Amino acid sequence: PAMPGSRCPVLPVLRWLPRYSRAWLPLDVLAGLAVGLTAVPQALAYAELAGLPLQYGLYSSFMGCFVYCILGTAKDVTLGPTAIMSLLVSSYAFHEPVHAVLLAFLSGCIQLAMGLLHLGFLLDFISCPVIKGFTSAASVTISFNQIKNILGLQGIPRQFFLQVYETLRRIGETRAGDAVLGLSCLAALAGLRAMKSHLPRASPAEPLAVRISSLIVWICATARNALVVLFAGLVAYSFQVMGSQPFLLTGSIPQGLPAFRPPRFSLAAPNGTVPFQSMLQDMGVGLAVVPLMGLLETVAIAKAFASQNGYRIDPNQELLALGVANVLGSFVSSYPITGSFGRTAVNAQSGVCTPAGGLVTGALVLLSLAYFTSLFCYIPKAALAAVIISAVVPMFDAGIFRTLWRVKRLDLVPLCVTFLLCFWEVQYGIVAGVLVSGILLLYSLARPPIKVSEGPVLLVQPGSSLHFPAVEHLRDAVCSRALAASPPRSVILDCCHINSVDYTVVVGLAELLQELRSHGLSLAFCGLKDPVLQVLLSADLEGFQHFPSWEEA
Repeated sequence: PAMPGSRCPVLPVLRWLPRYSRAWLPLDVLAGLAVGLTAVPQALAYAELAGLPLQYGLYSSFMGCFVYCILGTAKDVTLGPTAIMSLLVSSYAFHEPVHAVLLAFLSGCIQLAMGLLHLGFLLDFISCPVIKGFTSAASVTISFNQIKNILGLQGIPRQFFLQVYETLRRIGETRAGDAVLGLSCLAALAGLRAMKSHLPRASPAEPLAVRISSLIVWICATARNALVVLFAGLVAYSFQVMGSQPFLLTGSIPQGLPAFRPPRFSLAAPNGTVPFQSMLQDMGVGLAVVPLMGLLETVAIAKAFASQNGYRIDPNQELLALGVANVLGSFVSSYPITGSFGRTAVNAQSGVCTPAGGLVTGALVLLSLAYFTSLFCYIPKAALAAVIISAVVPMFDAGIFRTLWRVKRLDLVPLCVTFLLCFWEVQYGIVAGVLVSGILLLYSLARPPIKVSEGPVLLVQPGSSLHFPAVEHLRDAVCSRALAASPPRSVILDCCHINSVDYTVVVGLAELLQELRSHGLSLAFCGLKDPVLQVLLSADLEGFQHFPSWEEA
């Protein structure tokens, strides 16, 4: 069923809970289990990517599930750690859990404020080429970041270019066991993903054995991350029992649930205490980049699945849900979370009916923390690296370069600027991409297309609205054509595409009237819309004349 989204201002859960059907329960439970089996191994892997102890991945994976069940407007979306958010945390939290948890709290506060103030429209200023450039660069950097774990190399720096240099320089130090296991896990994950995408849906008319076989294959393909990590852990445990260990292991993970306490606003250091203000300065632009990218990822995923499954979402309510999830998550030592495309896809394909599936996912993560963390110490780092690479490779969109070359080549500029600079520093790539997109947008406002038709008089028609940066361009276009003609010609300005004008435009038009009049020429306006006409009449322009159409003018 399609859950109606969106128009309950505070608690969307009240939209679907009163009419919850018993028939939805098994589907929600199945979807919650499928997502949970994906979330647990990914949580461990993403904590490694963020440069934090592995338990912080699990700490970050349950609160979002519970909060979104109450406040979310999309039945498919699941919140938790993601590859992109982990990459950002790695850049701005300096591998320090106290910084990461505080960043979650502050990001949540910013997201909450944006939701309450209905500032979701600000995300519209981040254009599609910028997003594609960032996600494609993130796919490359995250994948290469994990090559060291696939090869069993240690002490590799995290800066991308140094990482490439050091990995290639030390390729001869590759540990054979890690390399074989890591590549085997990658091959298994790719095979299971391909199997799932080509698996035909079994119809009720088919024999029971066929339907059961199809279900088993579907479960194995859906829970591929858990199966591969489990298999790798069993192999590592077998070697441990035999007294040898050819793999680098994740090591021990503290057992038990995290304490519920507020984030720390200072940090104890060997040479004293780092105060809150210094922590803020250290995070710098991350305080803007992390909450905005979190919002962007969540809203984009929610819109995509809402459109695909026939319901609506409320973007501002999504901001509130994500903000509350991050604020409350920081009380259980979570680092910043956002919507996960991969786990949301698993949720949707599992047939989830309501956000209640998130309760099952959150419960499974809590069970893992309470009882199974002692088993996680046998998981090889190469297996977790394979899980991350398998998750982020589809984020690289090679086709976008060809598409933009065919559709609008100018959009390749912000795409390439973002893509290239993100290899240097993520924040530079995003900020530069947004700035370039903004400059291109402002240029189109400052240089609107102007159509000039020759005749007894010049008919000048701006092709879009007239804003103050464009008034000099309009004056130059009119004067150069009107005065250069032989003999000089009067001008009709067709304003049918102009919806509004500001004071600078009024001043520019007054100067244009005066300049043409000094050469014995006139300027008439036609096709004025009421708001524009009222502004020009109020300005009391000398020699102002207007007509309903250019024929009458």
